Amino acid sequence: MVEVFTAFPTAIFNENARIPMLSGDNYVEWKEKVLLTLGYSDLDLALSVEEPPIPTESSMLAAMANYERWERYDPLSLMLIKAHIRQSIRGSIPNSDKVKAYMKAIDEQFISSDKALASTLMKRLSSMTFDRSRIVHEHIMEMRDIAAKLKSFEVNMSEPFLVHFILNSLPAEYSSFKISYNTHKDKWSINKLLTMCVQEQERLKDETPQSVNLVTHGKKNAKKGKKYSHEEEKHL
Repeated sequence: MVEVFTAFPTAIFNENARIPMLSGDNYVEWKEKVLLTLGYSDLDLALSVEEPPIPTESSMLAAMANYERWERYDPLSLMLIKAHIRQSIRGSIPNSDKVKAYMKAIDEQFISSDKALASTLMKRLSSMTFDRSRIVHEHIMEMRDIAAKLKSFEVNMSEPFLVHFILNSLPAEYSSFKISYNTHKDKWSINKLLTMCVQEQERLKDETPQSVNLVTHGKKNAKKGKKYSHEEEKHL
């Protein structure tokens, strides 16, 4: 029994370093890491098992041992959880001296917050457009990252649907690229789309100087034409 207890500090320290501070927008990740740490350290007993009755003199030794174990783990797990909640957030959570009740209070507060955040992310994703202020690779990676966050809120988006979402966010100069995709029989993965979009962006960059030159030469020729016509009128 002594060996088990002496192993706890090291296990808690190693896993404890991986738990992020609960900041309001990372609840899903935070809870996952907390439960993993408590489980790894064998401290999740108070979360998974109801509080046993207080033993009496006639209680069996096993019952007494179970109660002592539960009574020891409950405050330890509660301290670990509170240590990873920002002070500004901790004040809004109803306090409790039992870890199970405290975790339930956290759940109730952040479930509604998660719904609001999922709605915000969905609106952001649906309104995103590529405005050429950055490279297309970053644009697609951000959209994929938002889709991954939505998945953590149980808002699942299939890969083909996300591919169409990304294509619709591209500007007019990608029209021929979109037509090419729509006439293609095979469906692209996000990685395939990413590669093809980067290539298309480079192709458009190569074409841009030629277009600028054509416009510039056209304006110069037009000015020359006007100049010659004025000179001819003077001679006449």
